[in-house]
Amino acid sequence: MQIDLANLPDEGKQFDGEIPPEVFDITGTDIASVSPLKYSLFVQRFDTELLVTGDIEATFQLTCMRSLHAFAKTISMPSVAISIELGADGFVEAAEHIREEILLELPTIPRCEDGDTPSKCEIDPKYLAVDKPADDGVDNASAQEKPNPWAALDALDSQD
Repeated sequence: MQIDLANLPDEGKQFDGEIPPEVFDITGTDIASVSPLKYSLFVQRFDTELLVTGDIEATFQLTCMRSLHAFAKTISMPSVAISIELGADGFVEAAEHIREEILLELPTIPRCEDGDTPSKCEIDPKYLAVDKPADDGVDNASAQEKPNPWAALDALDSQD
């Protein structure tokens, strides 16, 4: 979303549209953008800053931290306000600032019960340690030896 400052009226201007989901640039994570970033924003210039207010929305596919199932979550911000400092350039790219606002609203611990279509968020019983059958198909971590707290002092003693 590029704003031409030379053609921006003093009273401001309304901008409506979509930015492709690639703007989020989230690869290698359990998060995927599944819809474009939709916006309906009013932009107005005040001295050395640009004030952007309005509605933004995007849908993501997240992985539930409890059940490990994928679910859709729409991040909708009906009254966002973003201040962008103006530089010497005659154009302002607002997409990056809008992108950050949406990403900051993503849940840090996603749970499928909080998704667009809430589902019961249950842990798969094969991952529970209580009453776990031996043939559940889950590898157990090998037991570690107990650390010897005197090992460092014994090593000093043997150097004499």
